[in-house]
Amino acid sequence: MNTPQNETPRRYGVIKQEQSTSEVERTCESIRRLGYGVIDSGYGHEQLAALADAFDRTQERYATCHGGVAALRLIDEHNTIRLPLAHEPVFLQLASNDRILEICSRLISGYAVLNQQNGIINPPNGKPYNQGLWHRDLPYQHFVSSRPLAINALFCLDAFTLENGATKVLPASHRQEDFPSDDFVNTQALPVAAPAGSFIVLDCMVFHSGGVNTTVRPRRAVNHVYTIPLISQQIDLPSALGDTFTSDSKLRRLLGYDVRQPGSVADYLAQRPKKS
Repeated sequence: MNTPQNETPRRYGVIKQEQSTSEVERTCESIRRLGYGVIDSGYGHEQLAALADAFDRTQERYATCHGGVAALRLIDEHNTIRLPLAHEPVFLQLASNDRILEICSRLISGYAVLNQQNGIINPPNGKPYNQGLWHRDLPYQHFVSSRPLAINALFCLDAFTLENGATKVLPASHRQEDFPSDDFVNTQALPVAAPAGSFIVLDCMVFHSGGVNTTVRPRRAVNHVYTIPLISQQIDLPSALGDTFTSDSKLRRLLGYDVRQPGSVADYLAQRPKKS
């Protein structure tokens, strides 16, 4: 029989216990132990509607800027919008969501840099798409670390349901180096249903995949990866956005302006702090 959520589980021999009292703390505990969690963004109906409208505008503009849908389809990029925050300010606000940044500050040592932001479209009618393959968001890596090197925050612009291809995870796979056996994947994969306006937050080393969308409507989401500053960004955001994109010091640090690679020895020496 399951213990009700508001009832203290009976136990004996326990002398240490983690305390999770806030929504952020509970999400962090779930990420540490299982590799994933779900948290509400805190946005109201009007903000969600504005994000949905901005997503659709950006999708159309993005295709036009990059040769059209047919050209993007040839390179399997027709279901992805790279760096939407460069097109619409609401996506910069989304990338700096207070709850997500607090989760990053609790789980990532030092501070986190936005490595990438991508709009993700799970196509309707069971069509395949590249995020439907099992992967880590630090791909090709087979190691584990004591603390997360990167956090994935997938914003559900539409509700994630079993019918429209909810993200599937392999719980606790961020603790094991190798990809599990086919039998383990087929029996242990867990779909994560989440309402519109929530974030599915992952340790980037947990194996996950997009599900199959069997509905007649595309399922929209915006993915964010936040990493330790040592990891290179998917796209050099300071170069892509320009030096005058923002003067806010916290946003500049988040976007990677403080960790740009020097182009020469002279540039490196100029960045070194002077000793008093």
